[in-house]
Amino acid sequence: MIKIHDKNFELYLSEKEILDAVKRIAGEIASDYKDEIPIFVGVLNGSFMFVSDFLRHYPHPCEVSFVKLSSYRGLTSTGIVETLLDVPENIEGRNVIILEDIIDTGRTLQELVHMFSNVNVKDFRIASLFFKSDVYNGEYAIDYFGMEIPDRFIVGYGLDYMEQGRNLRDVYQINKAHMINLVLFGKPGAGKGTQAGFLKEKYNLKHISTGDVFRYNIKNDTKLGQLAKSYMDKGDLVPDEVTIDMLKEEVEKNPDASGFIFDGFPRTTAQAEALDNFLDSRDMKIDATIALEADDEVLIERLLERGKVSGRPDDQDETKIRNRFEEYNQKTAPLREYYQAQGKFHSVNGIGNIEEITGRLSSVIETLC
Repeated sequence: MIKIHDKNFELYLSEKEILDAVKRIAGEIASDYKDEIPIFVGVLNGSFMFVSDFLRHYPHPCEVSFVKLSSYRGLTSTGIVETLLDVPENIEGRNVIILEDIIDTGRTLQELVHMFSNVNVKDFRIASLFFKSDVYNGEYAIDYFGMEIPDRFIVGYGLDYMEQGRNLRDVYQINKAHMINLVLFGKPGAGKGTQAGFLKEKYNLKHISTGDVFRYNIKNDTKLGQLAKSYMDKGDLVPDEVTIDMLKEEVEKNPDASGFIFDGFPRTTAQAEALDNFLDSRDMKIDATIALEADDEVLIERLLERGKVSGRPDDQDETKIRNRFEEYNQKTAPLREYYQAQGKFHSVNGIGNIEEITGRLSSVIETLC
């Protein structure tokens, strides 16, 4: 285990495994270009170790140059690829082979292909040490790759986290053993939103409110928002798979989070199973579900007071409030059983001042760390 900045990383690939993959790529390319003098173009900064070791294993005459692009900040891609060092000169009519350290979504690769599109090269191929086929957009053929890996954030052997870790000879993946994923339950007025705000700051968690996610997608007219609205406009329930796809996007947009608080989802056992399946595919899991429990009469008084300020009609009618409570009871009961069977259900007293309730929730979370 190593620590870089604020993140813990665990060993993923040994130096021997990496060098075996480098040697294999060099052998494949050497077989295809033994009668040529190709020019290898490394992509800085990440590929410098790969290029160095590759050239040690390449047995035939060749040339080498570098380009430099950038699209990452910390753990996440900005989505904007900057060209920092342009195409080398005198490559017209040459066999050009790009040497990338890693290919994931393909954004950087797209820019690379664009960089060389106006140059009349004899042959243009792409080689990558690591290849994340699960997230690659598939726009261009990857001619050679050393190792197919899952979509995990890795450092070492040229790859960095906030510019550190490139010099490591082994490759490490971010350690998710310390990731905390929570489902927060509570009747209307129980204070889920307030507590989620404190917990996300205290534990570096990302708060995912289903209501907020729906509103964002519909307001911004995303494909998923359009799909959800098409059901809502007909008065139909939005299918679980649409909601799950929205949550997937939120999780994938926040790979640097130390965990997630799911608020408003799941609401049914089927949704809980779908969430478990999705998280399992990402080497993640729900660690605990916490229900903020409070007496109905206290919550009704709290909601009626809130309704005077918010103007929300469903917070101003006691009958409607009680109906919402009944709906919550009916839907939550099967979920309570589902998570109790996994040993993940916790009940916390939701009455008291904010600091007291945060302390109770923290006591549960601390047992997970």
